[in-house]
Amino acid sequence: MDNTSWTRVSHFVLMGMSTQPEEQIPLFILFLLMYTINISGNFAITTLIISTPRLHTPMYIFLSNLALVDICFTSTTVPKMLQNIFSSTKTISYMGCLAQTYFFICFAAMENFLLAVMAYDRYIAICHPFRYPLILTRMLCLQMMAMCHVLSHLHALLHTSLMGRLIFCADNRIPHFFCDLYPLMKISCSSTHLNTLVIHTEGVIVINGALAFIMISYACIISVVFHSPSAKGKWKAFSTCGSHLTVVSIFYGTLTWVYFWPLTSYSVTRGRILTVMYTVVTPMLNPFIYSLRNEDIKGAFRKRMRRICTSFFK
Repeated sequence: MDNTSWTRVSHFVLMGMSTQPEEQIPLFILFLLMYTINISGNFAITTLIISTPRLHTPMYIFLSNLALVDICFTSTTVPKMLQNIFSSTKTISYMGCLAQTYFFICFAAMENFLLAVMAYDRYIAICHPFRYPLILTRMLCLQMMAMCHVLSHLHALLHTSLMGRLIFCADNRIPHFFCDLYPLMKISCSSTHLNTLVIHTEGVIVINGALAFIMISYACIISVVFHSPSAKGKWKAFSTCGSHLTVVSIFYGTLTWVYFWPLTSYSVTRGRILTVMYTVVTPMLNPFIYSLRNEDIKGAFRKRMRRICTSFFK
């Protein structure tokens, strides 16, 4: 096709989860409910950690940052999707689409790095408990958090820049509820070879590198727990790792299944469902996974509720 016959698009049409009219209201209620649970649950954890001095430890500082990232991660996609369900146009501008792609990739990468940092925290706490305060100092925590932010933004900038060089023709309908990488590449009328190559190289290194680091950390933790003659206290510490591994399994399992297949074998329907798992369901479940198995969080929550009830009935 000759370049002069290409029509550059100024906006995209987000087709959403379904085009069936009878499914729009149930989808709106379902996603609004999940979004509300996500925002309220993660906000409650963040507030609880900030307002409880004894939770001002590296483990809970990382957890509060994860909760904030989950709020931002879901807020990048779900509000626009809810708006489009009852919109007659369902449009998003070209720059708005690139911005959504940028922040979606950025917060996904940030969650990826935070899960790795949290695994390192548990490794030091269980394998080197006496050196924990000496190793994980406040300065090191700040440096790790800063590194998570810098790497996430660089990762997002790389992929969004490559997306910005693609040319989109007359077909501007995205078969998804947000501007995801593969659905955008599917409707591009220019070569996506470089984009796919970067996803399968740099993307694999970023995602699988963090996953490998997590797996090595937990392999060391499990080894220490099973070989220690007095592992009662360590089993208590290890109980918090179960929740972390649950989050890791859901997040990395769905993320890998979506992006690390060739573009030619990408399924729009499967991609939408799996994307919902790590963009909406996992952030919604995180507050429950981390709080229900954590005695410190539950204890702080009970004290907070007693204080509120006491002040209310005075």
